[in-house]
Amino acid sequence: MALRDTLLCPKYRTPNPFPPARNCRNAGRKLVVSATAAAPGTRRRRPQNVEGEFFVDHRCIDCDACRWMAPEIFTRIDEQSAVIKQPSCEEERIKALQALLSCPTSSIHTEKPTKKILEVQKMFPLPVDEQTLPGVYHCGYHSESSYGATSYLVIHPDGNIIVDSPRFTGVLVCSIEKLGGARYMFLTHKDDVGDHEKWAKRLSCERILHSGDVEAHTADVEMQLYGDGPWSIGNDFELIHTPGHTEGSVCLYYKPLKVLFTGDHLAKSGKSELTFYEMYNRQSVSLQLKSIRKLLELDFQWILPGHGRRIKFRDNQEKNSVLEAFLSSKEPEYA
Repeated sequence: MALRDTLLCPKYRTPNPFPPARNCRNAGRKLVVSATAAAPGTRRRRPQNVEGEFFVDHRCIDCDACRWMAPEIFTRIDEQSAVIKQPSCEEERIKALQALLSCPTSSIHTEKPTKKILEVQKMFPLPVDEQTLPGVYHCGYHSESSYGATSYLVIHPDGNIIVDSPRFTGVLVCSIEKLGGARYMFLTHKDDVGDHEKWAKRLSCERILHSGDVEAHTADVEMQLYGDGPWSIGNDFELIHTPGHTEGSVCLYYKPLKVLFTGDHLAKSGKSELTFYEMYNRQSVSLQLKSIRKLLELDFQWILPGHGRRIKFRDNQEKNSVLEAFLSSKEPEYA
């Protein structure tokens, strides 16, 4: 099956009602005060944080984003994040500030405002791996309504694709516009749609979501997928229906770069093991395992998930070996 003409075609866009030169100039400057310095009495420092500049407050929702973005600085203590070590070099401090900006609940702070935050804001979207995944970026600015899910931007000559919705933030909007905007916003499933309406309106991008996951707040998406697929976007992208987590869960397979965007279908846990989120499933685990078995037929080396950690395999053979071992450990339990 194909989406329309199966190609990512250039699309006429109406003039931007918010000229980037004016709209981007001060985007995010308030974060120097509000997102960086903790407001007295409203954001209490967790006692599990070590002393020093950075800390996490009690509103942390345990989404794990800061812990994989800056693992040297943040860890999990008592089911929430905390600072285990203060940055000891410029690289670590930048990573900590990137995690601060990406935190979906603005639960990460510095004791005093820092102008460095303005420089770090402009770094997003962040390249995932410039050598093996050119043109694939981590958007940052995770959304609380998506429980801190990761959103990605794929730069493609036939039109860019945003995978799941980041928080709609002025500085990120401007950065993505400078990279060419987006032709599509692909929504892997109904949990991670975030600020999809604001992004679609600003970028004039077409949203894609499986009909099984369409709800009242996504009823106006431009493209609904029906049936079991697979569907294609041009020659380079294939959409793989992987029900289990939700009825309409779909993975995006970027064939030339051998990368699979999995949403909440499959990821790596903090213990370096494959995982999925069976406690949050809307459908049966056995159905999800069948969907995972589909992935044996695809040739990919990267898994970029919405939740959990990224996975890079040496080659397709290792990927299949790991998947087979995972399925062998799970399938008897849910037979």
